[in-house]
Amino acid sequence: MTDFIPDVSFVIAAYNAEETLERAIDSALAQGAVSMEVIVVDDCSTDNTREIAGNHPDPRVRLVAMARNGGPGAARNAGLDAARGRWVAVLDSDDALRPDRMARLIARAEKAEAQIVVDNLDVIREDVGTILPMFPEPMLARMPILTLAKFIASNMIFQSEHNFGYMKPVFERAFIEKHRLRFEETLRIGEDYIFLASALARGGVCVVEPSVGYLYYIRDGSISRVLRQDHVEAMLAADAKFFAEHHFGAAALAAQRRRTRNLKEVIAFLKLVDSIKQRELQEMLKIACLNPRAVRHLSMPVFARFRRLAASLRSSRQPTPSQLSSPLPNMGAGPHSNKG
Repeated sequence: MTDFIPDVSFVIAAYNAEETLERAIDSALAQGAVSMEVIVVDDCSTDNTREIAGNHPDPRVRLVAMARNGGPGAARNAGLDAARGRWVAVLDSDDALRPDRMARLIARAEKAEAQIVVDNLDVIREDVGTILPMFPEPMLARMPILTLAKFIASNMIFQSEHNFGYMKPVFERAFIEKHRLRFEETLRIGEDYIFLASALARGGVCVVEPSVGYLYYIRDGSISRVLRQDHVEAMLAADAKFFAEHHFGAAALAAQRRRTRNLKEVIAFLKLVDSIKQRELQEMLKIACLNPRAVRHLSMPVFARFRRLAASLRSSRQPTPSQLSSPLPNMGAGPHSNKG
């Protein structure tokens, strides 16, 4: 056991991440002007993830091996329990960092006496070879502080143009421990949203660095890009718990009520999509009548298929396979990011 306290503890929750884990670890170790430790939490991977982390030649890399698969929240909590740094930074196992990120973020947070700091992200689509910043830098420059109300208001599925839930916060570890903050382990997506919202609700000051420091890779098969009804229902339940445990100012309260309505609309929309897939005209009409706002989320191609299907059922004809063969829209879950 050592008494050395690094500037930052990187927490990497990893599950079957052998293809990208070394890139993530190397980008953390390459951070300039800060001392660090890299904690890789293997969530019972079936590939070589555990071996890559456990046999890493750099002694600053530590492996925490989960006894059972607990999901992203449980893995990150295990990483928090093991962290010793003054600051804690969550790094997804398929992402990476620019080498000057942590020095800039820690300097900005300490100058402002803030407990949380976020920055811009580059979105990297390896399949098409594009790299674009997630947020316009001038927009972030006009927002030196991210408040709870702004954060909640940006986290509306299908509605938010600029969703701050994608940001990857860095937290002062003393603040996390003082308020006993941990990730919600019942969530498979959205656990990072509740964690940051809880920190803000408990008085954490979050400063914003407008420049890009985090490299966000988009890969096929990411669970954060496939929205399921049970995921949204779990998010709604976690929001209700969050709402009951914290006091809200007027602006944050209004934003939270809008988000609750939004999640209920999304659940209705997913039910509507399922009824379209199952060709259940009566159920479609029932959902549409009870939740007319949910219908707005249907894209035009899907809505056209809905009309064709309804017409075919009214005339007592079975729809041909081609009428429903086109895929439904990719319903990205917004900020809810365990991408691997």
